[in-house]
Amino acid sequence: MGAGRLPGMAALLTAGAVVLSGCGTQAPQRAQASPVITKAVPAATWTTSAGGRSGPSATAVTAPRKTLKLGAKGEAVTWMQKRLTELGYRPGKADGRYGGTTLAAVWAFQKVNGIRPTSTIAKRTWTALESPKFPKVLVRNGKATRAEVNLTKQIMVLYVGGEAKLITHISSGSGVPYCETTEWQGKEQRFCGSARTPTGNYRTTWRKSGWHTSYLGRLYNPIFFNGGIAFHGALSVPLYPASHGCVRMPMNVAQVLPGMLGKGVPVHVKGAFKRP
Repeated sequence: MGAGRLPGMAALLTAGAVVLSGCGTQAPQRAQASPVITKAVPAATWTTSAGGRSGPSATAVTAPRKTLKLGAKGEAVTWMQKRLTELGYRPGKADGRYGGTTLAAVWAFQKVNGIRPTSTIAKRTWTALESPKFPKVLVRNGKATRAEVNLTKQIMVLYVGGEAKLITHISSGSGVPYCETTEWQGKEQRFCGSARTPTGNYRTTWRKSGWHTSYLGRLYNPIFFNGGIAFHGALSVPLYPASHGCVRMPMNVAQVLPGMLGKGVPVHVKGAFKRP
């Protein structure tokens, strides 16, 4: 959906537009229970100390160091997928196929390790996979179970019991003012907003299993934490902020997240994205 210029508040009210913040419905018709995820989630190797530092267990590994490009197949891809999973990323099934799902996990890993995101796996990424850096802890002495959204790096880290169980690539609000005209609740309506993902400290509230239709589009397995702003799966999660305010994530991550992130869990949103 395109983004238009946001007119002044008086003009919006005169035109009958609804001024909103977020990409989803502000309040649910009925709260949805978390879906049960039966697939076991592998234990991450990252831990958080009382002082707020986080790091991986000391396990020596040797990477294949074979240059890989998107579409590659083979044992080197399988090794990379398994290693990313061990470190808390979600590259999908370790099937030896380097596709879009694995690429999103590679991007998250590269961003955490200070590598410019790329689809090519070469020396710097292999070296980092052997000796990975810690995800930056945004909230010192935060709750043992919490979600941290780093807008600067465009990643989300979910801590469960003090361990970083999930690290994922995201795409947050673009910051571009918009006005959208759409069919909503049986009539054509106009919605305007600033497409921002506000920083602050929140808690998860209601959620919806499967696809949820909002006035600004469709959200997969949304988990709301700030009014109409939610974590949700999306078919497009680019390397830059592109949403109306929600936190987009890869579909495979959105599939497992509801089984890991309960209601009332702290969500901390920090930082600001700087476009190159």
